[in-house]
Amino acid sequence: MPGSSGHTIKKGHRGVDSTGETTYKKTTSSALKGAIQLGITHTVGSLSTKPERDVLMQDFYVVESIFFPGEGSNLTPAHHYNDFRFKTYAPVAFRYFRELFGIRPDDYLYSLCNEPLIELFNSGASGSIFYVSSDDEFIIKTVQHKEAEFLQKLLPGYYMNLNQNPRTLLPKFYGLYCVQAGGKNIRIVVMNNLLPRSVKMHLKYDLKGSTYKRRASQKEREKVFPTYKDLDFMQDIPDSLFLDSDMYNALCKTLQRDCLVLQSFKIMDYSLLVAIHNMDQAQKEHAIADGTSQADTRRPAAQKALYSTAMESIQGEARRGGTIETDDQMGGIPARNAKGERLLLYIGIIDVLQSYRFIKKLEHSWKALVHDGDTVSVHRPSFYADRFLRFMCNTAFKKIPCSHLGRPDLLPRTPPVDEANSDSIATTLSTSSLGSGGLNSPANR
Repeated sequence: MPGSSGHTIKKGHRGVDSTGETTYKKTTSSALKGAIQLGITHTVGSLSTKPERDVLMQDFYVVESIFFPGEGSNLTPAHHYNDFRFKTYAPVAFRYFRELFGIRPDDYLYSLCNEPLIELFNSGASGSIFYVSSDDEFIIKTVQHKEAEFLQKLLPGYYMNLNQNPRTLLPKFYGLYCVQAGGKNIRIVVMNNLLPRSVKMHLKYDLKGSTYKRRASQKEREKVFPTYKDLDFMQDIPDSLFLDSDMYNALCKTLQRDCLVLQSFKIMDYSLLVAIHNMDQAQKEHAIADGTSQADTRRPAAQKALYSTAMESIQGEARRGGTIETDDQMGGIPARNAKGERLLLYIGIIDVLQSYRFIKKLEHSWKALVHDGDTVSVHRPSFYADRFLRFMCNTAFKKIPCSHLGRPDLLPRTPPVDEANSDSIATTLSTSSLGSGGLNSPANR
């Protein structure tokens, strides 16, 4: 593929060539986008000729491969990139996942392949490349070999969990593919998009429930849309984010179920991505911009996939409405800050393709020598899940105190501890309670 010369900047496999274009493993971003769209068009088309049937165990281990010569073949169109091979992992299993989330093949194709993919340039420290589909439905992310391998191993358990509980804050994986170009393997995963570009996010946090080195770097803070961390959150929002009682219980119940699944796979080092749209601040910004005091009446296009928004991802009972008006949610979870400002939260668990491997054990060993072990973010999975849940349901999110349900604009600076924390799933999120009931226990149905 083109674009293999003149690299000037490099982060992991991601680089920038002499023309300023992003590259990944020396393949230019434009060539990679083209190969992805050609490959997905072919694989979804060929899958449509296969009859619908139940997913079988062997379906999780199938890898289909098709060669795309530049001049075309009787199976593939001609293209202006160098020759490449496209691999599709577990096509029948992923077809089932897409159907579970209400994604029809023609919608999947249209979203990913009808318009050019949009590269996201604020893509974090991982060295991955991120693309978003032009309709905001899907994120495409390059993943390392170990991550792709781990996702393949997870698929049978992921299938079982989604059958029991499609409402989840875990990533929704819609496809796993590999582009072989220039002697390199570029693995990509297609996932749900947590942050619609049509909604302005005023703050964004990556939360793990740990405090050790959990402050955004100076370099990160200088970005247009920085991702802050746990210590920043505790400093910026010391009084927590307030949810009405039903919403709070639904969120914590969903987080508990998801953490139990992650713990069962011995997964850790995941984060909760929390992006905040401040509706009152947005209204003022629009008033200043257009010289009126009118609120913005435009609505982003609704996402097509089922359970894809933050609101749909938490348990269903909260969707019947609570103390906060829910007619203007735009897919976000309604909340308030201590000032009483109306917020919409866009949240999801990210970075789950981390297995607790030997390297993590080593990392914990040397960190424990130089710092209090309890706050290091690479503990054994059960401890990690317990600490993560306690932070989210006791520190990050709280219930609106009962005495202020009618007037959420009059929230106290420091809510009464017994009101904010009682009668909630969060107070007993210990390792023992996590292990006491399975996904199918009556409390979790």
